[in-house]
Amino acid sequence: MKPLETGIETIRSYQKTLSDKPGVYRMLGEDGKLLYVGKAKNLKRRVASYTRPDALPMRLKRMIAETRSMEIVETHTELEALLLEFNLIKELNPAYNILLKDDKAFPHILITRDHHYPRLVKHRGKQTIKGDYFGPFASVGAVGRTIDTIQKIFQLRNCTDNYFENRKRPCLQYHIKRCTAPCVGYISHDDYQKQVQDAEDFLNGKSQKLQHSFAKEMKKAADSQKYETAAWYRDRIKALTAIQSSQIINLQNTKNADVIAIVEDSGLTCITVFFIRNGQNFGNRTYFPKADEGEPLQETLGRFLIEFYTRNPVVPEIIVNILPTDHIILSEVLTKQLGKKAVILSPSRGDKKAVIEMATRNAQSALERHKAQKTSDQEGLKRVQEIFELDELPQRIEVYDNSHTGGDHMLGAMIVASPEGFEKPQYRKFNLRDTDASDDYGGMREVMKRRFGKIEKIDADDTWPDLVLIDGGKGQLSSVTEILEELGVLDKITLVAIAKGPDRNAGREDFYMNGRAPFRLPPNDVGLFYLQRLRDEAHRFAIGSMRVRRAKTIEKSPLDDVPGIGPKRKKALLTYFGSGKAVARAGLVDLKRVEGISKAFAEKIYNHFHG
Repeated sequence: MKPLETGIETIRSYQKTLSDKPGVYRMLGEDGKLLYVGKAKNLKRRVASYTRPDALPMRLKRMIAETRSMEIVETHTELEALLLEFNLIKELNPAYNILLKDDKAFPHILITRDHHYPRLVKHRGKQTIKGDYFGPFASVGAVGRTIDTIQKIFQLRNCTDNYFENRKRPCLQYHIKRCTAPCVGYISHDDYQKQVQDAEDFLNGKSQKLQHSFAKEMKKAADSQKYETAAWYRDRIKALTAIQSSQIINLQNTKNADVIAIVEDSGLTCITVFFIRNGQNFGNRTYFPKADEGEPLQETLGRFLIEFYTRNPVVPEIIVNILPTDHIILSEVLTKQLGKKAVILSPSRGDKKAVIEMATRNAQSALERHKAQKTSDQEGLKRVQEIFELDELPQRIEVYDNSHTGGDHMLGAMIVASPEGFEKPQYRKFNLRDTDASDDYGGMREVMKRRFGKIEKIDADDTWPDLVLIDGGKGQLSSVTEILEELGVLDKITLVAIAKGPDRNAGREDFYMNGRAPFRLPPNDVGLFYLQRLRDEAHRFAIGSMRVRRAKTIEKSPLDDVPGIGPKRKKALLTYFGSGKAVARAGLVDLKRVEGISKAFAEKIYNHFHG
């Protein structure tokens, strides 16, 4: 029996026992793997629809083919069903519920509260550090620009606590007027706390209040002939005015809201989200969800909102250009998540209508650009099929590159491209452990061994690439060919090496394939442009990943390996000795002098470094 038929029979066996009540159903694959979570007003009728796959999109047909069992939960109301679906998707992240490729957490600005002098930093991820968080911002770039503005106006420190504790004189940030040097006592604690409060007022949308305060102080300074101080306030008033005039969204009576517009054209869907926090525009993020063919925009938007708010904080107002399916029930679910009233509204007049119209225009423009890029990518893929003599249009292309810093922090990187674009959730990094420093050939062999070493797993995941591109020339091709042949997978893969041209000129790349003479493509070839994009993306990912690894290594302290050491003891030791290396060299008598370090623990530290 074919997998699709097996899935249909499985679903039918469960459907026979279902009632007409609302509830939630879970589709499970082999070994109980969760595939999909859905809710229904009428369980029997909803589940029966999966036994007629001809009317369903390809995504759900694949899900049915993998289904081997189901779990059903009846609820009293449709609201309970939607709430349960919401929580299950949030907790379990089922594969076939995924509408969005981009699952990264949005960045925030953090003003820390775990130090006498708070610091200003960008933050992404779980909010475990003690402090005040502001956001979300649409991008790291938006956070960076805001932090840059705050440092110019309010001059808060951004250095690490260890760096702060060991300064003997001001750093460059003080000299370029981005910090008031609290590390060396150039500002009192009370005055620094005033700077922190002003920065928080700014992030809380109280810019006009700050402008009035700065204007009074400027006049007072000018009247007292303190012209340098008056100029300091004047510059800050100008900066605040520039920020306010750059806000393209103005909602008089709305403090916190998400403005969400959805548009569709030629089978492609675009959703743009603007973040309004404390009356300020924190930027926008655009998504191109994989919507099912023929699915109404109301249903796509409803699915998007459920997934979006399982990952991100709920806000009191969600302003949309069309109301999603079941928007009243969805509003009740979001209200429960927020703990106070949350509404989904599609305004017909006023400033909110103007804002949603602006968001819709942005979504339409983004969709046009996306369509143009996809057309270019499709033409590039067709040309790639011709260039490398592939039987079919490639559905999965893997591109590999290595990176290191003078032989240290060696790392291999793999990116994945498909007709849908870059598949970033499938990117992989390989920390190279068995390769000698700067051995590019050995590094690529290690990457290939780890990627293609387990044939059974690759077959099970159905992740065989149609094309493998490696960054390098004839030598790289030979070393990769050797290891793939040893693994017994060479005949399953079309392997190509792409080498930079003379003087590393783009457009003069050489291509190497087994059984074929090296060749170049015309400089204006659409296939060459596409391959250059893939190669550059692999290089970007490899370099970025290597830099992150290097930064973590640099930040690592010798104290991190001492068993039982916690943040307080670590801070006490670093404050006393100045650095982790100094602690490692310290004698037992000196270690015992550190406040908070007992005699027994001092001996433990000493024995760790000298035993």
